Amino acid sequence: MSHHMGPGPYPGQPNPQWGGGWQPPLPPPPPKPGVIPLHPLTMGDVFNGGFATFRQYAKPLIGVMLAVQGLGILVVLAGIGVTVAAVQDQFAAIFDLPPGDRPDGEDVATLFLSFVPALVLLLVVVTLCAGLISALTPAVTQEAVLGRPTTFAAMWRRSWSRMPSVLGTVLLTGLIVGGPLLVLYAICVPLIVMSVHDTEPPAAALSMLFLGVFLYMPVAVWLMTRFSFAPAAAVLEEMRPVAALRRSAQLVSGDWWRVFGITMLGYLVAGAVGYIIQMPFSMVGMIPLFPTLMAGDGADVDPSQLISAIVVYMIATLVGGLLSAVFQYGFPQLVIALLYVDQRIRKENLAAVLIAAVTPATDAATVPVTTPVTAQATPPAAGVDEV
Repeated sequence: MSHHMGPGPYPGQPNPQWGGGWQPPLPPPPPKPGVIPLHPLTMGDVFNGGFATFRQYAKPLIGVMLAVQGLGILVVLAGIGVTVAAVQDQFAAIFDLPPGDRPDGEDVATLFLSFVPALVLLLVVVTLCAGLISALTPAVTQEAVLGRPTTFAAMWRRSWSRMPSVLGTVLLTGLIVGGPLLVLYAICVPLIVMSVHDTEPPAAALSMLFLGVFLYMPVAVWLMTRFSFAPAAAVLEEMRPVAALRRSAQLVSGDWWRVFGITMLGYLVAGAVGYIIQMPFSMVGMIPLFPTLMAGDGADVDPSQLISAIVVYMIATLVGGLLSAVFQYGFPQLVIALLYVDQRIRKENLAAVLIAAVTPATDAATVPVTTPVTAQATPPAAGVDEV
């Protein structure tokens, strides 16, 4: 009986195409219905997914963020306008004085206190805008991971519906992280103020303040990272604030350094790209100012032309600042939302459920969107449609 001795893909025979040895076929790559492959993510996967989300979902993402910022600016400007109209007499008592006269200290204090409500309004508007944008980015990430299209109206409704819970997580995180610092300031600042008129400087109070802040900063960073997934959990799993904080701590546990490192790198990348975005607007805004800058003493400069050039520069700088702020705030939040998905893939086998959801089946009813995740850990898991 003859035996085949030539090379070829026969049992026990080497295959020249595989380098002379038998090799099994490579497994198929994981499915990628959206911006990330459905397997544990590398740092490159996270950043590529963040940039892809910003590019593919620019209209709903940037549109909602600009609408939120625009509404916030209008509300703050209206509050400042009402305040200025109400204290016009105080302005006259301070700024329209005869030469050599000084404004009365009581008038200055009254004018300052008149703007306190506007400052409070500014803080409230900034907090609400931060809560709404923190709800927006996980909602967009959900659609981006599953590769589903979305609209401005859909993201606007989803963000507003989850904003109370997300705002609760933001406020609770700020209270937990900033509470010890508030106590420290409440102890040290009065001691410093009371010793201002003493001959000896308040060395003990200042030293305690600086040392306390320096020692507490690592704890604050640790807490911020530990609770960084809370907004995503509040949106994608529809949790209440306290439950979202616990969920975040559970997902970050064991991978704190990885989450912290990628998050910090995301903020650095966002800052660099935001600066690049703002530079062209600043340069364009400077063009009308060149004749004024080249005039030297300014004797031949038309005042109206100078005012117009300043207005153009301010508008260009404002537009560039808004677009830069959109990326500088939005991109790190997208990175955090993708890290949240990654941690659930690693700890709860979320990829298997997502693959089943996006894989065509003979019977669509076999993979309903409310199918719960079969977690490898014990925490309650969200449905497929909740990422």
